[in-house]
Amino acid sequence: MRKRKLNALFMSLMLSAGVLAACSGNDEQTSGTESNGSGESIKIGANLELSGNVASYGQGIAEGLDLAIEEINKEGIDGKKIELVKADNKSEAAEATSGALKLINQDKVSAIVGSATSTNTLAQVQIAQDNQVPIITPSGTNPDITFKDNKLNDFIFRTCFIDPFQGKVAANFAVDELGIKNAAILIDSSSDYAKGLANAFKEAFEESGGKVIAEEAYVAKDTDFRATLTRLKSKNPEFVYVPGYYEEVGLILKQAKELGLEAPFMGGDGWDSPTLVEIAGADALTNVYFTNHYSSGDSEEKVQNFVKSFEAKYKETPDAFNALGYDTGYLLADAIKRAGSSDPVKIKQALEETKDLLLVTGNFAFDKQHNPVKPLTILTFENGKQVFETKINP
Repeated sequence: MRKRKLNALFMSLMLSAGVLAACSGNDEQTSGTESNGSGESIKIGANLELSGNVASYGQGIAEGLDLAIEEINKEGIDGKKIELVKADNKSEAAEATSGALKLINQDKVSAIVGSATSTNTLAQVQIAQDNQVPIITPSGTNPDITFKDNKLNDFIFRTCFIDPFQGKVAANFAVDELGIKNAAILIDSSSDYAKGLANAFKEAFEESGGKVIAEEAYVAKDTDFRATLTRLKSKNPEFVYVPGYYEEVGLILKQAKELGLEAPFMGGDGWDSPTLVEIAGADALTNVYFTNHYSSGDSEEKVQNFVKSFEAKYKETPDAFNALGYDTGYLLADAIKRAGSSDPVKIKQALEETKDLLLVTGNFAFDKQHNPVKPLTILTFENGKQVFETKINP
């Protein structure tokens, strides 16, 4: 019994020492991270969908980010290298929350890249705000990520455009370029991304004189859309807007083709994945369009230099998620260099001051809601390959 009491006392003292050490560490850095200013590297976190339902997005961002950091580290930033710490959120919001907590409290990163989806990015926002660590989402397009209820989430940024711009461009393209007068909308009701895009498209489409004649919904991971598509077909829509993610969209396009639903289909950047073609088949990708952040077919020098570098490393043509990951790496490195520090608060301030930074997906500056002001690209398909259609300026 005496031995047990001594052991218990010893463990209690050890735990107390651990708590005091943790408190001491937080006192040194009010943002919740340790400064890497005196070290050999600058720690950056990546909270990405490396597995799970939308792994193609997270993996694509990671590839672009890895390439950017590899290039940046050839010269370094003030003699220091960027050290990337990755967390796999498994395409789930709860895992994204856990990943953010680990990266901030255990790995002591100076900033976080990610997540790819709006839902998984929203799951980290309050953590970043509370700990004063900047997050840059490469592809989270929901407006609430950076600005909600008339309040700026001042430690949150994005490399991509937002849903209202994307939805409005899609609606204007349908009306002005395709001459569409009525449309159907098919959304993933479990996705903040899909709902935001659908609302933006509908508002802009109706303002332009169009009429939404049918609205249907599905849930992520559904595989059979035939009954829903049959109902849509009975309404004779001239156009179908599907702002979903590639796994379901691929099946939707495939099954629509099989049912003889010949109306043009259009979606958002969630369509951008090589897996889309594998799921849908090239034949189903005729008369379809989607809004995106960039095209490898864009002739601009910055774009083509990136394409060559990416192809040399990965032996494949980069998609928009690759480009956004790459741009986010350079955006963050530029902010760290101008901040002259790895302190998260100083990096956040430098990000806000970004101006005229020419990257692959556009010339960067942030508006008052931390959204980049840059162009949008519309793509179509030919023989299963993405083809540049046009570029729309904000």
